[in-house]
Amino acid sequence: MQDSSESDSRKLLGRLRDTLAEDTGSQERLDHITHLIADSMRTEVCSIYLFRDNDTLELCATEGLKAEAVHQTRMRIGEGLVGRVARSKQTINSADAPSERGFRYMPETGEEIYSSFLGLPIQRLGDTLGVLVVQSKQARQFSDDEVYALEVVAMVLAEMNELGAFVGEDSAFGLHTHPVLFRGTTGQEGVAEGKVYLHEPRVVVTNPVADDPDVETQRLNEAVDTLRISVDDMLSHLEPGEKDQREVLETYRMFANSRGWMRRMEADITRGLSAEAAVEKEQSVARTRLSSSSDPYMRERLHDLDDLSNRLLRILTGQGHETGAEMPENAVLIARNIGPGELLDYGKNLSGIVLEQGSVGSHAAVVARAWAIPLVIHADRITTEALNGDHILIDGDQGIVHLRPEENVARAFREKIAMQAQAVERYVGLVDLPTDTTCGKRIQLHMNAGLMADLPSLTSSGAEGVGLFRTELQFLIRNKVPRRGELASLYGRVMDAARGKRVAFRTLDIGSDKVLPYMKPQDEPNPAMGWRAIRVGLDKRGVMRMQLQALIRACAGRPLTIMFPFVAQFEEFRAAKAMLDAELVNEERLGHVLPSDVEVGAMLETPSLAFAPDQFFKETDFISIGGNDLKQFFFAADRENERVRRRYDTLNVSFLTFIRQIVSRCDTHGTPVSFCGEDAGRPVEAVALAAMGVRTLSMRPASIGPVKSVLRKVNLDEVVALVDAAAARGDQSVRAAIVGYLADNGIAV
Repeated sequence: MQDSSESDSRKLLGRLRDTLAEDTGSQERLDHITHLIADSMRTEVCSIYLFRDNDTLELCATEGLKAEAVHQTRMRIGEGLVGRVARSKQTINSADAPSERGFRYMPETGEEIYSSFLGLPIQRLGDTLGVLVVQSKQARQFSDDEVYALEVVAMVLAEMNELGAFVGEDSAFGLHTHPVLFRGTTGQEGVAEGKVYLHEPRVVVTNPVADDPDVETQRLNEAVDTLRISVDDMLSHLEPGEKDQREVLETYRMFANSRGWMRRMEADITRGLSAEAAVEKEQSVARTRLSSSSDPYMRERLHDLDDLSNRLLRILTGQGHETGAEMPENAVLIARNIGPGELLDYGKNLSGIVLEQGSVGSHAAVVARAWAIPLVIHADRITTEALNGDHILIDGDQGIVHLRPEENVARAFREKIAMQAQAVERYVGLVDLPTDTTCGKRIQLHMNAGLMADLPSLTSSGAEGVGLFRTELQFLIRNKVPRRGELASLYGRVMDAARGKRVAFRTLDIGSDKVLPYMKPQDEPNPAMGWRAIRVGLDKRGVMRMQLQALIRACAGRPLTIMFPFVAQFEEFRAAKAMLDAELVNEERLGHVLPSDVEVGAMLETPSLAFAPDQFFKETDFISIGGNDLKQFFFAADRENERVRRRYDTLNVSFLTFIRQIVSRCDTHGTPVSFCGEDAGRPVEAVALAAMGVRTLSMRPASIGPVKSVLRKVNLDEVVALVDAAAARGDQSVRAAIVGYLADNGIAV
């Protein structure tokens, strides 16, 4: 026998669908919806509150409250019962609303005569769009069936909003229509204007309401069967060593075979939702529940359930994995996160990248730097708001993204782009000139690289060599360890492209935020200080030996320069160098041509290595100061933590004093020293580092022109005097002094 509440729910959803199809304005549509819900729920009041901005809710439609309060009554998130629902994303069901904690009386609405209150969030995939409220004079506690029915209605309202049902000339609300400013974090500097291209566009449910529950239940069951078969098929094709992929797929299979998951979706269908809407409703509920969990394991399961739900939605809608949209010119890639292989598949066709997640040291950031395109990370909720083709501006310098900007914002942005383009033109004439300061010091400027596509910049940028070639990208973009022959061929092509210029190959630097797809992630509380780089290489000797063999063979008689990353103590360098020496002996025994010369260096990225015994500086052929890591460990400030990483300045007197001490130790033993990192490519920082005695700086190719332009105009002796005077005064930083010096001498930065 059919439950009457289920029948009522289906009738209401059918009427809502008809309202959606009406050719009316968005305000009229909202007004009609509140009337339908109040009538169906047998309440005197139904109100819809939508977010005006991230912190403010506005009464957008009501049946029962004073009409003049619409678009006038606003409240902050957390304010009143409506604000509490929005903040907590939880339902409030009270028979005596005025006695509830946080109740706020709004006299302009005339709601003082209503006792009972039922409010629940209007949300889609965890994003709260507003609050749906019903009220009545009678002091009544709404039943579980009534609450459930209203949850289903709220789900449909969220889908209607996604489809633009509440957006029009008469409305200032809804997603995807108005300018939005996102404040994220700089992953790579630079500015760009373009069109949005979504890496994994949302599956939009166009039919949230269905008439025949039996048909929809059958569609759901058939889709789930297809999903289960596909998961089983993926499991059957895994190789024995692919344990991590197997664990993920086993989790998928557990979810796909969950009877509780199926029962909840089938119940939603019985209430009147389509199969697609039922999947998405369950996904939203799980998102809200799991994302608030303090258990990292549960939060990780949210990612698994999200992916599984999206797969199921694609099966139901037939949308597949393709975006269905052609990549526009000046495409700006938008994604939650992206792996290096997927990013490299796009090639250099991108004008910029914006990620909701990511990190400043991630592979995406490495690729963005190699391509010299702006990257903004931590742009929260941009994948929810952006649509393919949306106009977008990226300011990587400030970590800001303007989505659908107003014309005055776009005009100012274009002026900034034009000014930067003019500056680049000024640097063209410097390409073949040496970097000689006015006091007669010569500074060598090298470039960082990690892809074959980077090498043409050796000529166009005027770089004197490659100060750092990151070898981990070739490991990160594959699903299994690359073969020795593949690596030898690649390294050989890198040397060919360098045309005799020095290339310093850094051995595999993995761990921390760079985890190989086929390497079991380590559950470490602080991975930046954990099992990474040389520590992995010395423990996993097979991989290190294979890479060293590939580098030796790639030389084919040419000079070889190798440096080991993240060396914290002398013995680690000795052990790594011993492995290289053993491979050189073995390669000669096998009849392979040895390099004509071998330089072996270490990256100084931990303060401990600066205090290594003198013998270390005698035995190493060169030192490369890894500025990004060294600074975070010197200041004990995680560079992935926005709360602390910007508090500590490279031009801090204590840090510059430390750099000077390292340079002094290297000079004492005749050990060449360079500085590699983001700060090397910033003109003001480059001036300070050169003043501390660093004579080689390695940076992204696009930074060489600006740095060279400034260094050729400065007197480093005068800058040294500035630093010494600041230290004598007890100043914390010399930034203001150096910036003032450059300005006084007419040197533009």
